[in-house]
Amino acid sequence: MTDRREPTLTDVARVAGVSPTTVSRVLNNRGYLSEVTKERVARAIDELGYRPNQVARALHGKSTQTVGVIVPTVALPFFGELAAELEDALAEHGYRILVCNSMGRADREREYLDLLVSHRVDGIISGGHNEHLSEYRRIRLPLVTVDRDLSPTITNVRCDNLAGGRAVTTHLLQRGATAPALLTSRSGTHNLREAGYRQVLAEAGVDPIVLTVDFHTPEDARSRLIRDQLDAVRSRVDAVFATDDLSAAAVLDWADSRGVDVPGSLKVAGFDGTTAVRRALPGLTTLRQPIAQIARASVARLMELVQAQASDRDPLPSPATIELEGELLPGRTS
Repeated sequence: MTDRREPTLTDVARVAGVSPTTVSRVLNNRGYLSEVTKERVARAIDELGYRPNQVARALHGKSTQTVGVIVPTVALPFFGELAAELEDALAEHGYRILVCNSMGRADREREYLDLLVSHRVDGIISGGHNEHLSEYRRIRLPLVTVDRDLSPTITNVRCDNLAGGRAVTTHLLQRGATAPALLTSRSGTHNLREAGYRQVLAEAGVDPIVLTVDFHTPEDARSRLIRDQLDAVRSRVDAVFATDDLSAAAVLDWADSRGVDVPGSLKVAGFDGTTAVRRALPGLTTLRQPIAQIARASVARLMELVQAQASDRDPLPSPATIELEGELLPGRTS
């Protein structure tokens, strides 16, 4: 019967004809070892397909060369593209990623934080949407967030949402809209895209109309809630600024089902500008987030923190928030 278990360090030592301690010294490049011994261990590792236990390395104070990434779900185009860009940027530093999908649930995000800490990842990049999780305050690992304010001492990398919200709203007004509504997931002072929308309307003397449907509502219910809210304001609005592109797509579906002409009777704009949605809806007006730059800035800051911790020194100062400029992409929907 074929042995399906993973080979161990002891197996490598047996095949190489050396002690487990010698194999460990070869793996960690400690002490004097002859080239013959190194070659014998290397051949045994190759023959057996041995992979060092990263958790065991961490317990001995070694880097696992792994970073945990927490997102709501990679099924959402923005977070799927962000995870791919983070993986690419981390690979340039010799790091791998563990992607954790919280599905918008606080309990799952807590479980993943425990998992990442117990596996001794070298750092965490979190884009989860659950606010006020006390677990983050207890984490001693290097930590960077994406579009999430956790603490003034934790670097948050994001698109300039306030400027983006202003740009989209200004564009709709310039295209002739007189009563644009905002469709967003959660309204409040934390929502900078909403703040930009409100600022522009206040300057224009236009009353805001804010519609909210939580992004983590199950899809069937979410689509129904969006349709219901749009039906309720149909006679009062002539444009919709959706703070994400998938919501903008739902608005377009609603308009098509109601016979509302876009952009003649209703102008529609979104936010994110991911490659996937741009391919599916190439005519959608949207604000494209600089996802690749967000990923690289997040990784660069995390590497500073990782290196500082490894050297037992304070990291270089960094602004609490790193904001990167988005790009307005006018389309046929406005």
